[in-house]
Amino acid sequence: MTLQLSQIRAWLGLPDEGAPGTARGCSIDSRSVKAGELFFAIRGPSNDGHDYVPDALAKGAAAAVVQSDYRGEGPLLRVADTSLALGRLAARARRRWGGTVVAVTGSSGKTTTKDILAELLRDILPVAKSQGNLNNEYGLPLSLLRIPDQVRTAVVEIGINRVGEMRPLGEIAAPDVSVVTNVGTAHVGNFASVEEIAAEKGRLVEALAPAGTAVLNADDDRVAAFRDRHSGTVVTYGIERPADLRAEDVELLGSDGARFRLNGHPMHSPLAGRHNVYNVLAAAAAAAALGVAPERLGEPLRGLRPSAMRGIVRRIAGITFIDDCYNASPPAMEAMLEVLRGTPASRRIAVLGEMRELGAQSRELHRRVGAAVGRAGIDHLVAVAGDAAEIAAAAGVSAEFHASPESAASALTGMLRRGDAVLFKASRGVQLERARDIVCGCLGAAASEGREAA
Repeated sequence: MTLQLSQIRAWLGLPDEGAPGTARGCSIDSRSVKAGELFFAIRGPSNDGHDYVPDALAKGAAAAVVQSDYRGEGPLLRVADTSLALGRLAARARRRWGGTVVAVTGSSGKTTTKDILAELLRDILPVAKSQGNLNNEYGLPLSLLRIPDQVRTAVVEIGINRVGEMRPLGEIAAPDVSVVTNVGTAHVGNFASVEEIAAEKGRLVEALAPAGTAVLNADDDRVAAFRDRHSGTVVTYGIERPADLRAEDVELLGSDGARFRLNGHPMHSPLAGRHNVYNVLAAAAAAAALGVAPERLGEPLRGLRPSAMRGIVRRIAGITFIDDCYNASPPAMEAMLEVLRGTPASRRIAVLGEMRELGAQSRELHRRVGAAVGRAGIDHLVAVAGDAAEIAAAAGVSAEFHASPESAASALTGMLRRGDAVLFKASRGVQLERARDIVCGCLGAAASEGREAA
């Protein structure tokens, strides 16, 4: 969005003093700030953005929003709290822009659903979307402030880590369509119970105006109950239960995706796993809320590609690698184990890292995933870091534990052979992609040398 600095000062309750000008978007990172953007100096637990104000201005930032005690010079907007000012500015700018906002939340599938919806609509109804997983108290306002002026629909995601976060984020986004994918145990360590997570997620539905639309997963009991929180239109989706948009005759094709019928229309999704069928359904239901009929989605659906580290399939030296390193929760782990199970292979090897932010339930939930490994018929398990040792202990199959991704990579490099299928999945903090990169790099180099020798 392009905003006049005078308008920004007014919205932030500042005197109309200072140089005129415009700001095109916002940033909180001096390393990536672009010329013309408004730089917000955020004070975090380990870094203070005020230390980088001179760098941001030197790169051409239109101005910097700083706290009142900052002693530097330049085109500055001084406020009591820069974090609150960022949210306040985004809320006012979103309302002045006046387009349609689709907000997506859930314990898993948020980013994938957002990306699917934006891609499905790309040639039908151009949309802006939040980049990556910019979904928190900083990411959501930044996403809204980066909406191009000419675009009239935006898809954003909203994530929460603690009680009390959703209401202010919902007020900032002012969604016209609220999508809830599911409620599960992700981040349960920061909440008293899954029910408390559900209560918080449901506040995104409460953020809707009466004319808004709630898009709800009919197969998730907690999510389906959110229909009572909205007096307006509700669109449901699912597989198991009756729903406004329902997938039938679902055929899972392992790493090759899935085929199904959506309200009678044949669909082929290249995204692997039953969980991704739900993500496609959530996006299709949100598209329906925007007036796009399901039968228009078949062709763009076939062209979908997974986002980075979210189910990407690569084949190197005759080995199939399923890269789902980005994050992990118990339901997501089990879903990807089923993808591995359905992937043609002579051996199936799961490389599973620790799932974090599970609190007092961590060991029990890791052991449940271990039991799922056994049920999925995995030939060998490589567990990586922390409580992933509990996965290995409960798996009941050939298993080993490594404290680091590098150690796991060393073991895998000597173990893998042509015809294997390998799944990598862990919470973000484990950085399991380091093991993936080492293994794939070694195998790729070996394959290249083999071709040259031939």
